[in-house]
Amino acid sequence: MNPLLVVEDDPGLQKQLKWSFENYQTIIAGDRNTALSAFRRHMPSVVTLDLGLPPDASNASEGLMALKEILHLAPSTKVIVVTGNDDRENALKAIELGAYDFYQKPIDLDVLNTIIQRAFHLDALEKENLRLQQKKKEPLNGIIASCEKMQELTVTVAKIAPSQITTLLLGESGTGKELFARAIHALSDRSNKAFVAVNCAAIPENLLESELFGHEKGAFTGAVKQTKGKIEYAHGGTFFLDEIGDLPFSLQSKLLRFIQERTIERLGGRDEIAVDVRILCATHQNISQLIEQGRFREDLYYRISEMTINIPPLRERQEDAVIIAKTLLGKYNAAYKKTKKGFTEEAIQAIEHYAWPGNVRELENKIKRAVVMAEGSRLSVQDLQIPSAATTKTPALNLKTAKETAETQAIKTALSHANNNVSQAARLLGITRPTLYALLDKYSIVI
Repeated sequence: MNPLLVVEDDPGLQKQLKWSFENYQTIIAGDRNTALSAFRRHMPSVVTLDLGLPPDASNASEGLMALKEILHLAPSTKVIVVTGNDDRENALKAIELGAYDFYQKPIDLDVLNTIIQRAFHLDALEKENLRLQQKKKEPLNGIIASCEKMQELTVTVAKIAPSQITTLLLGESGTGKELFARAIHALSDRSNKAFVAVNCAAIPENLLESELFGHEKGAFTGAVKQTKGKIEYAHGGTFFLDEIGDLPFSLQSKLLRFIQERTIERLGGRDEIAVDVRILCATHQNISQLIEQGRFREDLYYRISEMTINIPPLRERQEDAVIIAKTLLGKYNAAYKKTKKGFTEEAIQAIEHYAWPGNVRELENKIKRAVVMAEGSRLSVQDLQIPSAATTKTPALNLKTAKETAETQAIKTALSHANNNVSQAARLLGITRPTLYALLDKYSIVI
């Protein structure tokens, strides 16, 4: 059975809670020192903590101290603080310190039991997620797909990865085209071979042919030795041609021949060299317009687009923006040894409503800078240097008037704003926690 630590100083309530939580290995503690000793011994994933612990039950100092020490020992612990009706201020302070949820007395055992079940469920999900992240191979690592569009794309990636189909990735700059290319490679049977990427826009035209196909000694001034091209280096693996829309027209026919024949000739050479590669391409440009303008070969387009994946810009999947921001915050907290706890409410609103013209790359740069420069524990709009969303209409979160599809989105938005804290999400939605739990079950929403 899962160990559950119940920190409560009332003997009568201790017995009642122990009887009610018979499905768990319930450990009872009546004061802070006993609680910490029991916590170290059993290391429970979930704790219920009465903030009004002795010696001074008139305030929550002992309870808050216990909370801090528990989270210091094991930051992932789900601590459910229990407070009196007149102690809302300390309950909110506990949430600020990292408590999972709070519950106000008098206790409804059924409701408290539901909260505890949810806490154990979330803990199990987090542990499973950590286990998956620690696997040697994490092919979709870095791709956050919360919205329906992105989830569909991850399914597509999983389907096409085992094949050899030539794929064209389309999307604005900063949407993660190379990330998807690497995911396709990682899920393919070529994953143990090289992934070689070339950015056509980053290499001068007079050097690009040699970069792609290589050259023989004496092929041009300065060619003092034979040099393999990037295509050869990708032999057996995946060759990713980024920003193919910028490929010079003069090279397009040579690339087309390579794609058709899977052979190359080095610059200045005469021998055909067979190369076995999976070809992936990407561009932020409108290929159809380039074809109409005579800047891109139509036959080459059909060769590289046996499968096309359109990656939506961040403004079209705004429900992902806050989730991505929180993920990046954790990443740069670890990278720069910072302890930023999250975002202010105003910052969350701004992240959700800002158009993000630079897409995920812009969001990442903003978060990185803010983590380094911000002085407060939570990142603000000023830290992120983006416009406030104060004048922007916020999404309707009233479930009484929303339709079924809108209810699901409203719940997800509220949970995102509340950092998956059920109590705060319920207040945003204007409903009780039991009602929210029922809706979570109804729509199979896992937090």
